[in-house]
Amino acid sequence: MLYDLARADLRIKWLVTCLLATLGVSYVFGALMVSLYAGFTPGRVAATYAGPEMSMPMPPETTMVMEHPMSMADFAKPEVHEVDTNLLIQDTHVHVPMYGVIAAALSLVVAGLSLSQGWALALITLLFAAPWLDFAGMWLTKFVSGRFAAVTLIGGCYLAVTALAIHQMWLRRRGVDR
Repeated sequence: MLYDLARADLRIKWLVTCLLATLGVSYVFGALMVSLYAGFTPGRVAATYAGPEMSMPMPPETTMVMEHPMSMADFAKPEVHEVDTNLLIQDTHVHVPMYGVIAAALSLVVAGLSLSQGWALALITLLFAAPWLDFAGMWLTKFVSGRFAAVTLIGGCYLAVTALAIHQMWLRRRGVDR
């Protein structure tokens, strides 16, 4: 084993815990953003990515305010946020490299867990495969079929890594060899 987080110095355990907590906050707000713009159902994701191709409109040089009656039911209708190709390119360019950095950091945590080599390799592979699946689902939904929207809903492995690390570092009973 490269190193053992369960037996690591308190400073290393604290560093890993802070990293996982910070990533956790990021994932919570990322999930909130996804729920606002694309939702967590294949139908909402398909509407977001497979919708008609529209370029982002420029703001008008002048504006006009119009009033029209709205019922309370009108306010409850979810707004469909449509992602055009340009925005999908930008999102892929920005998010995939960052997800790779996050997967690498989480992989270093996995390397310090008491797991068999096979389980560790599988978890590391899933950490890197999750963003590939996420964005492949978006691109396939946009250009092939709305049926691929479900692929974007396959979650990452952050929670599994966090649960294992917290359990092994802080919650596992100390053995005789410690």
